[in-house]
Amino acid sequence: MAVALGSALALTATACGDDGSGSAGDKGNEGSGKGEITFWDNNGGVRTDIWKQIIADFEKKYPDIKVNYVGVPAASAQSKYDTAIQGGGLPDVGGVGTAMLAEIGVQGALEPLDSRLEKSSLNGKLSQNLLDVSKAAGGGDKLYQVPTSANNGTLWYRTDLFKSAGLDAPTTWSKFYEAADKLTDKGKNKFGFTIRGGEGSIAPALDAVYGQTGITSFWNGDKTTVNDPKNVSALEKYIALYKKDTPSADLNNDFTKMVAQWDSGTIGMLSHNLGSYQDHVKALGAGKFKGIPNPTLDDGTRVQISNPVDGLSLFKSSKNKSAAWKFIEFAVSAEENSTFNESAGQVPANTDAAKDAWIQQAEPTKLAAEALNGADTKIVQLPYYLPDWNTISKADNEPNFQKLLLGKMSAKAFLDTLADQLNKAQADWKQNH
Repeated sequence: MAVALGSALALTATACGDDGSGSAGDKGNEGSGKGEITFWDNNGGVRTDIWKQIIADFEKKYPDIKVNYVGVPAASAQSKYDTAIQGGGLPDVGGVGTAMLAEIGVQGALEPLDSRLEKSSLNGKLSQNLLDVSKAAGGGDKLYQVPTSANNGTLWYRTDLFKSAGLDAPTTWSKFYEAADKLTDKGKNKFGFTIRGGEGSIAPALDAVYGQTGITSFWNGDKTTVNDPKNVSALEKYIALYKKDTPSADLNNDFTKMVAQWDSGTIGMLSHNLGSYQDHVKALGAGKFKGIPNPTLDDGTRVQISNPVDGLSLFKSSKNKSAAWKFIEFAVSAEENSTFNESAGQVPANTDAAKDAWIQQAEPTKLAAEALNGADTKIVQLPYYLPDWNTISKADNEPNFQKLLLGKMSAKAFLDTLADQLNKAQADWKQNH
């Protein structure tokens, strides 16, 4: 408690003066548009250098505004915000990912941004699919986050192994399953695919399920579609790969173990996001693999679940909202958003930035950007806004997914259990919001 209090006081001290030192109940004001503002980076350390570069560019353009940078480690960002919401000391601007957006927003700490965006130079320049994810994560009625970047589900595949086996790239689910079978030779410890069975298993499984069925909404009225009979059949087909076309060790694999296993060189395909690209280059060399968006249906229809989106939020308690909004606009402008995402290895939210040369040269990122920004891409919005979402999707059902892989639970029972929990959480949320 002493450490937590000390951290909270340190952040409060940094956020005092003209830079938004209120709590969630403080409505703040527009301010002069000059002076000081405070920015909390929700991935401090990892992104500190690039944010300091963006801040320097901003202060050069707006010499009458000073930005105080506070780097908050990703693991403690949620608790830092919660502490400041209750005790005061919120920043003017903060990095807020979709996973924590609803919890911060429901406490009344965030400023709605719809009208500001409509009048902004950013209007029409941001990926509509990412804006939809941001709005849905905040509860669906108002925009509380301007998206800056997104990761995307990526199917990494060994081009050398595919070529040797005479296989086409796994661009469709039919080609994916064909390759998984053909590349497996258990006697030689070779497998077509590695499936995520440990921590973080639910999202990739749902991505595979909705991607195969083409169902485009997570809800049908107040009931989830997660246990639709089509989804049950798709999940049965997906988990049947375990131990048939995947290593048995996959049962306990989180993303680090799964990536390391794929990088060992005997597995054909891996479903992960863009973040593991450099690991693959170091282990395999750039010429032996490619990354593409997750497969489509045979007719080319692409359905994928919403990936977490990072972004910037304006805090309601800010005493200088005008200057804070200038900072958000600048940070998500084409040039700065491109610079940030090239450093982060992610997909820019600014559609002009997504056309830049570095994206065109980084094929996995280019294809991911095209998928995320594509008019034909249908995104199933996961209910990040539900307070119980993280508990349901992790603590409650990751152990059940392992039972599913081991044959101790049916796909129908697994999805019915998940659906029952989600329906109750949705009903509770609607009753209280």
